[in-house]
Amino acid sequence: MNRRSALQSIPALALLGATAFAQPIGDAVYELRMYTAYPGKLSDLLTRFRLHSMSLLERHGMKNIAYWTVINPVGSQPSLVYILAHASLAAADLSWKAFQADPEWQKVKSESEAKGPLISNVQSFFMKPTDFSPFPS
Repeated sequence: MNRRSALQSIPALALLGATAFAQPIGDAVYELRMYTAYPGKLSDLLTRFRLHSMSLLERHGMKNIAYWTVINPVGSQPSLVYILAHASLAAADLSWKAFQADPEWQKVKSESEAKGPLISNVQSFFMKPTDFSPFPS
């Protein structure tokens, strides 16, 4: 899945409404992340996010905005797509470094991948709303 088709595939953002997005302040940015799960591993990946990852991301300063599964992924296309909000690019960098170093995350990752890795590919794009974007408003 290329960048253009990935972004075109998420018109559901409009259904969230402006209240789903924090008011942008200063250099606030959104991060679109797309994960390709190994065959048969999507359920395990979703469980890891549901039970652990979301709260750990928040703990490290990342705001969970929305999560989707791709209905018909083909080949190596992403199967989980989500958006995070960060205060700035610099804050995102610090948050991700702290998240990766967190002993609880390391334990969760190790335990959830005891039978092999869950993710074959990660794509990440940082975005800012345009001046004509309907959200955040």
